[in-house]
Amino acid sequence: MTKGLGTWGVGLGLMLLVVPGLASPAAAQSRREMQMMADIRMLQEQTQQLQQQLTAAIDQLAATLKTITGRVDEQATATRKSFADQKLSMDQFGNDLRIVRERIDENTVRITNLSQEVEALRLAIPQFPATPMTPPDPGAAPPAGTTPDAAPTTLPTPAAPPVALAPGMTPQRLYSTALADFTAGQWALCIEGFNMYIRSFPRTDNTDDAQWYVGECFQQDGKFTEAIDAYNRVISGYPKGDRVPDAYYKRGIALGQLGQIDRARESFEALMKQFPDNDLARLAKQQVDRLNRGKPQ
Repeated sequence: MTKGLGTWGVGLGLMLLVVPGLASPAAAQSRREMQMMADIRMLQEQTQQLQQQLTAAIDQLAATLKTITGRVDEQATATRKSFADQKLSMDQFGNDLRIVRERIDENTVRITNLSQEVEALRLAIPQFPATPMTPPDPGAAPPAGTTPDAAPTTLPTPAAPPVALAPGMTPQRLYSTALADFTAGQWALCIEGFNMYIRSFPRTDNTDDAQWYVGECFQQDGKFTEAIDAYNRVISGYPKGDRVPDAYYKRGIALGQLGQIDRARESFEALMKQFPDNDLARLAKQQVDRLNRGKPQ
């Protein structure tokens, strides 16, 4: 009995020694887990703080971007308005300038018409000598140094006044009438009308056109020699007129019709040289190419 108790006591003692040894690793493991949990919670808190800071930064950035966008929109709106105002001002200025030009053109036309009317009136008024010649008195004594039987002194014949236009025939009406005859193919009337215009109004803007139409009437009537002479008058008489290129070109055509190929080529080449930017210069080059190839016009 005493021996049994002793054995049990020894076993109990061994158990008491073993249990603390077994509990020590478990306690250490528990402390590590608790430390890890604490670290995890700390990281979670730091992550939440970072997220909050990031969210605040994004919100602040969005607000700043919105402000900048608003200012850019305002600036763009102001710029568009400024451009629109400038365009409106430019359009208004262009419209005003167009109106001024139209009025200047109208006044120029009126002045031209008035000048032609004055010229027509001047030509319509008969011209008389400044000092009329008094016929000699048959009963008066003959001048000294002459005999009574000498022949009477012959009076100088006054110069014939220029042909007056018909009443109511204005320069524009005369030109329009001749142009209507040209359109109708009345070549003789057309030539007569334009020649009358040239004689009556030699200094108007339409005088070179009238001379050119004389050449056109002759050319349409098949009178190429007379047409060439009329075109020469345009070139020599109105060198600064706008009909000179047309005269060079039509003169070349008429010369070609007469078989004068070299002179026709010279007329076309003169047009190309003096008026290279004119549309007729391109047609003149085509005519020169045809003449060089020996093809008819």
